[in-house]
Amino acid sequence: QVQLVESGGGLVQAGGSLRLSCAASGRTFSSYAMGWFRQAPGKEREFVAVITWIRTTYYADSVKGRFTVSRDNAKNMVYLQMNSLKPEDTAVYYCARPLSTYYSSSYPRDFGSWGQGTQVTVSS
Repeated sequence: QVQLVESGGGLVQAGGSLRLSCAASGRTFSSYAMGWFRQAPGKEREFVAVITWIRTTYYADSVKGRFTVSRDNAKNMVYLQMNSLKPEDTAVYYCARPLSTYYSSSYPRDFGSWGQGTQVTVSS
């Protein structure tokens, strides 16, 4: 079973930046897409970004142009660079791995492994 551990969350003012990191265990990291999701209080978990095994990236419209997802297969790491943060970006952010290799999705139901989450709070 893969373990995913996020870090890098915190409190930032609107307009600021944060970089989230996700460390993954296992030897097949490069065969999987990796996704970022977030969940605000009282809301459903929502898609933020995904990076495929060939580094194709997809973003939610709400973060496009502000967030950048990247990966380092040598280190089993995936990152989410968040710029121009807004109060509405406040949420717990999760990295996740899909149920299957060589498969990408923006739906939480297609992801079988999740980290514990890291809190991002953007003050106005």
